[in-house]
Amino acid sequence: MPLDIAAVQASLAAAGLDGWLLYDFHGSNPIAQSLAGLVHAPKMTTRRWYYYIPASGAPRGLVHAIERHNLDHLPGTMQPYAGRRSLDDGLDALLAGATRVAMEYSAGCNIPYLSRVDAGTIESVRQRGVEVVSSGDLVQQFEAVWSPAQIATHVAASDALHRIKDRAFEVLRQIAAGGPGTTEYALQQQMVGWFAEEGLVSSDPPVVAVLANAGNPHYLPTATSHDAIGPNQLVLLDLWGKQDAPGSVYADITWMAWTGAEVPAEMARAFATIAQARDAAVTTVQAALDAGRFARGFEVDAAARAVLIEAGYADVILHRTGHSLGESVHGNGAHLDDYETRDERQLLAGSGFTIEPGLYFPTFGVRTEINVVIMGTEARVTGPRQAAITALAH
Repeated sequence: MPLDIAAVQASLAAAGLDGWLLYDFHGSNPIAQSLAGLVHAPKMTTRRWYYYIPASGAPRGLVHAIERHNLDHLPGTMQPYAGRRSLDDGLDALLAGATRVAMEYSAGCNIPYLSRVDAGTIESVRQRGVEVVSSGDLVQQFEAVWSPAQIATHVAASDALHRIKDRAFEVLRQIAAGGPGTTEYALQQQMVGWFAEEGLVSSDPPVVAVLANAGNPHYLPTATSHDAIGPNQLVLLDLWGKQDAPGSVYADITWMAWTGAEVPAEMARAFATIAQARDAAVTTVQAALDAGRFARGFEVDAAARAVLIEAGYADVILHRTGHSLGESVHGNGAHLDDYETRDERQLLAGSGFTIEPGLYFPTFGVRTEINVVIMGTEARVTGPRQAAITALAH
């Protein structure tokens, strides 16, 4: 989707900013690459480029002479440079008259997902008498808000992921009924095949984790490192994917099963608590919309974690409550985080994100994960919510 320059300029004026300076070197700033329409472009981007959108007037770019046409699809004039002196002169001209600009920067690296511009480049801008402020709110508005067509791709991906989850549960159900066992890796690879059947692509294969492996949030079975799945075991499935088409956005879900008749009480209680925390997060997002505002990422995380802490699980929380979704599984919008970072960005209309509280013990882990899209004044959950660990033996 082309960047709406007029809308950007209106936002800059409202924020009292002179402009937004996009910068990238060798893919160091994927946010700028996406906004500039270079993510899917078959172009070499091995040199520094700058694209400045002023609050008023025509945008202008600064591009290396050997890659002078990389930004030709964007409005405005493009000034080529070659040597470092011509780069310095070009940057002087680019920022002439500006005193306060936004860049992909976060004070103190409070939001590391946003801090994409290196300190040296920030210094070079400041040395020209220009104050650099965070572009976080702009990124949220112009990079994290989905079009209706993108929302439709998310919903379709969510539906497909749940079908794949159901097929995996059926494999586990056969084990619970006394059938032959399998392994984490074998089931994962079956799921990879089902992704292809559903027309989904993914950054990584899905997670299939048994017992203690489920206590590692980033566990991923491989051909050489995996465990067996047999009866009376806890199994965590974490799967994410999107449709194989430009502009499609991800869905990302986690479900849990017990390959037996009765889930152990300790596991059942832990899961009931994360389900309560998950639902508290949804309620917090919806309550803000009902009050005529957008919730901020940190407050949703705090609401979910309060449930976990109240239940006595403070020591087994290892990560934030959720993350932005986009064309990458971890999108460029607000994350639900007041734990690892403090994300003060708003969850805007048209944005999508996960809610995925988890608890991680030495012998097992539990996590539930749903997706939410802000549609007007509704925080819409785009799939079913798991109420309890699914016991698969009849």
